[in-house]
Amino acid sequence: MKVLPPLSVFVLIGVLFLLASHLRGPSEAEGNAANLEPHKRSAASELSRLLARHVSLRHQLAQQAPAGHYIVVDTAHNRLYVNRHQAVLLTALASTGSGTILNDPDRPGTKWIFDTPRGEFSIQAKLTNPVWVKPDWAFLEEGLAVPTDPEQRFESDVLGDYALGFGKGYFIHGTLYARLLGKNVTHGCIRLQDDDLQKVYQLSKIGTPVMIF
Repeated sequence: MKVLPPLSVFVLIGVLFLLASHLRGPSEAEGNAANLEPHKRSAASELSRLLARHVSLRHQLAQQAPAGHYIVVDTAHNRLYVNRHQAVLLTALASTGSGTILNDPDRPGTKWIFDTPRGEFSIQAKLTNPVWVKPDWAFLEEGLAVPTDPEQRFESDVLGDYALGFGKGYFIHGTLYARLLGKNVTHGCIRLQDDDLQKVYQLSKIGTPVMIF
């Protein structure tokens, strides 16, 4: 017959076990959780700082925006926007400069880089039923001699119903090749499909800012 130890022995063992656990400190899981707390507080603080910075930058951007309508052209994504303050009035698929280079075979060192200029510009001319005055490169591209008769440079019905000049011979105009919209294929001008071009023409005036990046 087995003799059971008195109850006080079990109580003593339990107390010793609890005491040993306390002396060992927190478990690994508890320790990891405790170690994460400073990182969580740091991340929350950084997020709060970034959100405040975002609000501040949006406020600064709003203050820098022109008072009226303005045009923004994103050449990387071939998009044109007409904005008023922070509101986007029009988003249009566009085509911008290809970046290709054409050398003049008759004049060594002379070349054309077909890129859309970046920077801040303004609408300087608004034309209806524009006529294209073909530059030298337009003939050289086709393997033709540059004409001496100026009349041979005029070509109608290639720029669409409207053209908006923003300086140095660059225009926002229509296209005969709507399938190429969204691609970098132009000689530097900005092409739009007919409906979008009409809206840009109507929303713009001489002096309307044009921002290209």
